[in-house]
Amino acid sequence: MHNFIKRTILIVFCGFLSLPILAQEINIQKKLATFDTYIEKILKDWNTPGVGVGIVVKNQLVFAKGYGYRDYKNKLPVTPNTLFQIASNTKLFTATAVGMLVDEGKLDWDKPVRQYVPIIQFYNEDLNYTVSIRDMLSHRSGISRHDMIWYKSDFSRKELFERLKYLEPSQPLRQGFLYNNMMYASSGYIIEYLTHQTWEDFVRERLFTPLEMNNTVFSIAEMLKQDDHFVPFNEKRDTTILYRIPYYEDTQGLGPAGSIISNINDLSKWLIALMNNGMYKSKQVIPSSAVKATLEPTIAMPNRELENRGFDERLNAVYGMGRWSVSYRGHYLAYHGGDLDGIHSQISCMPYDSIGVIVFVIGDQSELLYNVISYNVYERLLGLPETPWSERRLNDRTEARKLDREGRQKAGIAQVLHTVPSHFLEDYIGEYEHPAYGVLKISMKDSLLQFDFHKIVLPLKHYHFDRFDSPNDEQYGLWSVNFKTNPQGEISQTVMSLDESEATFVRKPEASLSDPKTLQAYTGKYESAGSTFDVSLKSDNNLYLNIPGQPVYKLIPYKLRKFRILTFSDFVIEFLVKDGKVVSMKQIDPSGEYEFKRKAEQ
Repeated sequence: MHNFIKRTILIVFCGFLSLPILAQEINIQKKLATFDTYIEKILKDWNTPGVGVGIVVKNQLVFAKGYGYRDYKNKLPVTPNTLFQIASNTKLFTATAVGMLVDEGKLDWDKPVRQYVPIIQFYNEDLNYTVSIRDMLSHRSGISRHDMIWYKSDFSRKELFERLKYLEPSQPLRQGFLYNNMMYASSGYIIEYLTHQTWEDFVRERLFTPLEMNNTVFSIAEMLKQDDHFVPFNEKRDTTILYRIPYYEDTQGLGPAGSIISNINDLSKWLIALMNNGMYKSKQVIPSSAVKATLEPTIAMPNRELENRGFDERLNAVYGMGRWSVSYRGHYLAYHGGDLDGIHSQISCMPYDSIGVIVFVIGDQSELLYNVISYNVYERLLGLPETPWSERRLNDRTEARKLDREGRQKAGIAQVLHTVPSHFLEDYIGEYEHPAYGVLKISMKDSLLQFDFHKIVLPLKHYHFDRFDSPNDEQYGLWSVNFKTNPQGEISQTVMSLDESEATFVRKPEASLSDPKTLQAYTGKYESAGSTFDVSLKSDNNLYLNIPGQPVYKLIPYKLRKFRILTFSDFVIEFLVKDGKVVSMKQIDPSGEYEFKRKAEQ
């Protein structure tokens, strides 16, 4: 392993004997003389399976080296060609692709995006006619993360785009920073809408190919076709045992926010273009205006570390589009991190110093290392005293683990003992749906309810009353499901805490009640004490009750032949059938039951 690394780094240096003047001035070998020792200590201190580090100076990859293992079990080394998921570092590719469309006049950074994409729908009309593509790409839409919409879901990019209309803002537009992967997935769909190319094809054609990023791919399936790729290993909770976890593969819909898979060698070309105003090998691959636009400050961050801890190395961070920028010890630093299950990355540059750094880290226990290592590289190359970032962050991690362990030990303190569910367990079984998050399935296995949400499958144990909890799973955590009854005493909803708020899932009606033929049978005119009202089926495939002099009531499918009125949960509308035909309609409410005959068709 050690000899392999020596040979690898020797090849890298021999390939760049004619270093640019700035690289010679920096003297990479001298500045990094003790870097190997530093990284080896970090790997031990943090129990990290593997790390990859690349350094670009001006227009050359001057350092590319792996430490530890890309596959911990089989002891396969990290190399400059090892493929890693770059996760949210994908976002700058998407923002840059949008910048190309702005340069071509197909979009405008600051005009309402709906002027160019009339099909887009947000939560209300104010947002529809105000939100710009810059708002979407700078995380200032006022809409919070809602990551559990996409995480491990099968939603297509179009389906994620169509779910924007269900996301209620948490704060006013442009008044704060709320990170949102959904906005990037939707921006990728906007690229597809305007170019009639998939986001993948556009990025491959306009960025990967001219930048000669020939080994960069978009999916785990494509990655596994190449031999040199990473394998995710995490540290088992409360131990130092490393164990393999599954790849996060459900990136098809989310793609523009986090699906790119690349290596140090390919990403060095991306950094060269970013640091040279969009130029690569004397060719303008990216419009300079697009590069500059991604750096323009759009939303400011508070100096929390300075205020709370007295750390003044990083000051006045702002977000542009697809990357942050900050003053790092007096030097302008642009960067972004990327995080998926078991793999973490940072791609950064100091454009005015012509230095760029790529760092990959395997293992969630080592997530904070991509900042630690990147900052150390910059300090070494700039001749600055080294900040004890590893010691600081290791202390933070130790404290966080202590709090987590102590907190988990107190689980169940608020449990009300000796309660029982309000219904038989079978009554909870069914599918419950939220318009944005999708379907939660509750089934039965081994005499326990079972939770199934976006491929996360866990048993549910009764906690108290109508609350059921899953185990605190090593990978997916603890899920708490609260069931609610309707005025008729039936289990009708579940409530879960998801992302930044509660989400209510409504029990799905029988499948036949979404069939237009079934619904059409209930339409017609009904009589009540000499007056007539009608039930009609509209183009949205919903039945509506129209009573003269009253609002039109939408009928919500509930059970076979039974519907609810949206505004009155204690009302049920039931259609009565005789000899296969609907003969009357019954209204059931707290005051009684009232039957209305269906008028014969003329």
